[in-house]
Amino acid sequence: MLTVKDVSKLTGVSVRTLHYYDAIGLLKPPKVTEAGYRLYDGAALSRLQNILLFRELQFPLKEIKSILDSSDFNPKEAIAQQIELLELQYKHIGELISFAREIQNNGGNKMNFDIFNNDELEQYKEEVRERWGNTRAFKEYKQRNVSQSGSVNEFMSLFSDFGEMRNTDPAEKSVQDKVRALQSFITENFYTCTDEILMGLGEMYVSDERFKQNIDSAGGEGTAEFVKQAIACYCEK
Repeated sequence: MLTVKDVSKLTGVSVRTLHYYDAIGLLKPPKVTEAGYRLYDGAALSRLQNILLFRELQFPLKEIKSILDSSDFNPKEAIAQQIELLELQYKHIGELISFAREIQNNGGNKMNFDIFNNDELEQYKEEVRERWGNTRAFKEYKQRNVSQSGSVNEFMSLFSDFGEMRNTDPAEKSVQDKVRALQSFITENFYTCTDEILMGLGEMYVSDERFKQNIDSAGGEGTAEFVKQAIACYCEK
């Protein structure tokens, strides 16, 4: 069996991310030693491979968990679907590259906004969701996702507040109070946010480009990095 460091070295997934996946129940190590060391076997690595493929296709983590935990989940069928999705993505990227080269070679006057239409890929993603979505866990995910939609603006407003503080010391009390508010908001609206999970989120806010862009859009450039530093200070106490 492999330790968390071995898995990190083998897959390129950070130790913090693996700890986070464990904390949210997405990838639980099949064995934990008396000393608290996580150990992973071949089945866990296979699950991690599926997680990474679905992540590459931009499925949310909670949705991935619901899919992989489906009672009738079929790895062979899933990999076939993933290949189909990746091929659609590859086709779409190829069309964008060809369009960009045409602009480069012939000037920037060509107008074709249809090239940015990604409906075919999104439609197939929805078919994948429906295929594995007939489970109580997935229905709960969908129900919570709808009920949480009204909380998104409030959630992003927290990062707007962080943006106004980003030129101050991340260890200052006002900033740390805001981190506490962020942790409480996540716990109340999404899932129990322990310090360990919060630390993993701080790392993800910077390493995941989508998170980084959204947070910086809410609070200004550098906000995601500032939130990460503020969370690190908070969790070290």
